[in-house]
Amino acid sequence: MSSSESALLVIDMQQGLFRGAVTPYHADRVLANICLLIEKARQAKVPIFFARHTGPDDSPFSARSPLTRLLPELGVDDAQEGVFIKKFPSCFRDTPLLSQLREKGIKQLVVTGMKTEFCVDTSCRAAADCGFSVVLVSDAHTTVDNPHLTAEKIIAHHNLTLAGPFVTLSAAAEWHF
Repeated sequence: MSSSESALLVIDMQQGLFRGAVTPYHADRVLANICLLIEKARQAKVPIFFARHTGPDDSPFSARSPLTRLLPELGVDDAQEGVFIKKFPSCFRDTPLLSQLREKGIKQLVVTGMKTEFCVDTSCRAAADCGFSVVLVSDAHTTVDNPHLTAEKIIAHHNLTLAGPFVTLSAAAEWHF
């Protein structure tokens, strides 16, 4: 697929999730890999979309809260790149993402971000349902441990179960737009 038909999606890489009470699994490596992909996308002039998850106005995750701000390391250019707010796990539910992707003629969506078992998983499945070829960057999404599974196992499980029917896997260093 040509780079003109691809887009990069960075999901919920924001202060309150990434720099919360619990550090995500391999946080530094994942952030470095996402930044690498952002740089590759910019060099190839591939559209980049950044999702910000927000909650009700009276919650700690209101759109005005510093917790929902994207990480400064991402170097988001609000004037050039698509930053959108979502209130559900799917990046497609009640957001402008689908229409913006279709408007740009995007056929392939490269997915990164957090949390693996929530918004990354849901958005990968939704993108496939919308007819996109989806690439999940296996070392550029993360989560935290839960009472039943370690983050490492959650990530490995999702890489395994999503691969094939929903996504193609790639490592960040191996991916080229």
